[in-house]
Amino acid sequence: MQQWLSEQPVVSYFLILGFTIYIFNKVFRARQRLPILKEVLVHVLMAVGSLVLLVLQIDKLPIIQSMAVAVAMMLMLRGRQLYDKWKGKSAGKAGRESDAGHDAGGN
Repeated sequence: MQQWLSEQPVVSYFLILGFTIYIFNKVFRARQRLPILKEVLVHVLMAVGSLVLLVLQIDKLPIIQSMAVAVAMMLMLRGRQLYDKWKGKSAGKAGRESDAGHDAGGN
């Protein structure tokens, strides 16, 4: 796979750029949006930085594979957060229902 990615620089560049933008948005982005010119500047700098990472990818460093592992771990974390949130809601409902049953049975 490393050989194929080295032979396809356009595909490699867009994979690196996509991973970079995703990681930036999930990890480093502030809660509020930036003004439009700053937003454009940030994306232009990411595009230039992706060129540097592309050079390293072509020189046989596993940049895309490393970024894919980072994105996979971020997706697993998000899945775990959603699962915990879902379990918290279902546990909250079960707890309220059992409390109501104990109150009615105790009187």
